Amino acid sequence: MSTSVKAVIGISLGLVTLLTLLISAFAWPASEMEPRSLPLVVAGPEAVVTQIETQLATTAGEDAFEVTAVADREAAVESIENREAYGAILAGPEGQEVLVASAASANVAQQLTQMATALGAETGVQPTVTDVVPSAKDDPRGIVFGASALPLVIGGIMAGAITSLVLSRTRDRVAAAFLIAIGGGLVMTGVVQGWLGALEGSYLANAGVVALGILAVALPIIGLRHLIGPAGVGIVALLILLVGNPISGITSAPEMVPFGWLGQLMPPGAAGSALRGFSFFDGAGTATPLLVLACWAGVGLLLTVIPHREKGEVEPEGAARTTRDAEAAAR
Repeated sequence: MSTSVKAVIGISLGLVTLLTLLISAFAWPASEMEPRSLPLVVAGPEAVVTQIETQLATTAGEDAFEVTAVADREAAVESIENREAYGAILAGPEGQEVLVASAASANVAQQLTQMATALGAETGVQPTVTDVVPSAKDDPRGIVFGASALPLVIGGIMAGAITSLVLSRTRDRVAAAFLIAIGGGLVMTGVVQGWLGALEGSYLANAGVVALGILAVALPIIGLRHLIGPAGVGIVALLILLVGNPISGITSAPEMVPFGWLGQLMPPGAAGSALRGFSFFDGAGTATPLLVLACWAGVGLLLTVIPHREKGEVEPEGAARTTRDAEAAAR
């Protein structure tokens, strides 16, 4: 078999494998979407609360919801606004009320609304559904918010990959990554918040999260490129694209996708959670996601300062002479 034929077959098999990984990585989490210990609060008489917990376990499964009892409606709303729960079921003398927060997850809010309808069909009285933290008026179902996740990931990958391929010095790559992140954060937030109206809250705070999300992807690429060469670009890019993005839970919720907890430890998931917190919840629940993003960016930056001489790089004559003198003295 000729070399050209082997090359054609090798490239074809490689690309088919990559396409298989892509479709599997993006389609599988969507096919397995269901509640997994989804935080939910319940308020009402103890007997009614117990009955609701039993109904939830029967209809959705024992591990579907993580139910916590609270004193009253005010406590339930506080739990939702602090991002400790996605919704609440309130049982009182005037009937049941279901609280949702479409800003936390439009998908979960829809499921809780459907669940409330089902409960109403059983009891004969439809519960009132109240959206206590609604999504942006121009993006009520969170579609634009979810769609903005992939451009953020691609922006970080492009910032790291292109600077690594075009610029010869690591420090120039890092400087370019910071400039791209700042500019990208301002522009992307301007589009999503200013033009499309899918974000609320402080524009600068949201832009800062987007910029940090770009850096959390770009700097590890640059750092690993500095340490092990061009292969580092592909390793980080594929890790973020094939693992981090599909299980980020941005379009639904981390508790709705397989390994959602892992997705929150990677840049796409952490950036999405931090952006939700600043945009709709006055910064609630943003400490951990920001720490995750800072760690990814910090580790990437740390890799760039590790001394490393690439293969084939010519050592300066002065440094070479010093090395030879030191070796001679040692002998």
